[in-house]
Amino acid sequence: MALFFDILKVLIGIIIGGIAGFLIARNYMKSYMKKNPPINEQMIKAMMSQMGRTPSQKQVNQMMKSMSKYMD
Repeated sequence: MALFFDILKVLIGIIIGGIAGFLIARNYMKSYMKKNPPINEQMIKAMMSQMGRTPSQKQVNQMMKSMSKYMD
């Protein structure tokens, strides 16, 4: 019976550790992405120029706003 409780304690520890690790990693990545966004205005302008469009500042702002929705 003692062996059962020892195994149960290890399994519970692994589950709690996995959940805690996931939450910590998720918070870290969210804060990292806010500080260092993967795309900025210059990248959007370059991308639109490569597609043959000359972007206005309004279009760039709209793209940045729509990208920030997915970051939050």
